[in-house]
Amino acid sequence: MSLAARPAASAIDLNRSAVSRYIQLATLFRRRIEQGVWKTGAQIPTVDDLAAECGVARATIRQALGQLEAEGLIERFRAKGTFVRQPPTENRIWCEVETDWTGLLRARDGAEIEVLGETRGVLEIPAPPSEMGVKAPRYAHIRRRHWRDGQPFLVTEVFLDQRLRAKVTAADLRGKTALKLASGIPGVQITEAWQTLTIGTADVETATALQLPLNAPVALVRRAAMDQNGVLILVADGIYRGDVVRIDIKLR
Repeated sequence: MSLAARPAASAIDLNRSAVSRYIQLATLFRRRIEQGVWKTGAQIPTVDDLAAECGVARATIRQALGQLEAEGLIERFRAKGTFVRQPPTENRIWCEVETDWTGLLRARDGAEIEVLGETRGVLEIPAPPSEMGVKAPRYAHIRRRHWRDGQPFLVTEVFLDQRLRAKVTAADLRGKTALKLASGIPGVQITEAWQTLTIGTADVETATALQLPLNAPVALVRRAAMDQNGVLILVADGIYRGDVVRIDIKLR
């Protein structure tokens, strides 16, 4: 079907979500910038035009554009209009979610890990990606945040068999990925490991930790590892910023 023969696009329906309309529109406009529909340096449609397109009040459009302006994506000039000022996201994607064992053990170049807190004696842990191993009696729950170039890109919740916690140093916590923490413990051999990935949006806590707008896209990764004794020694949840993450999988 040619472009000319395609039916006209239906009006944007903002009533399908409980999320505030201006947040929905900010997400839509952000995607237009990321995909190059609104190109860097170009002027975007006026508030009146966007209000007519989206079927909302001009004040709602101004709120959405205000969010993009706060993120540094656009710049507004009195009597001139609004212009895109930041390159599309693909030029800023640098955080690869690894899909092989070697990659999962490798620390990200230039990354720093901040330990946010720790709780010991934890009984309940997130469900592993599949039925695997026997749960340890108790776990140490370690909360961490990963930074690069002054920007947080990942927050993690690590549940480690508490019997192994004493063998993990403070330097390990600040410099190793979750799976490398577990696999580097003397006497531990990882016999099975799993990873699952889903796409979601940032809640209030995550948005604050990663310095993101509420409901911005994020990648949710859960990893688990079992040792040579069949014990589930590690379950780790990671939430990545969606605007810097990439997943490459070799199919053949």
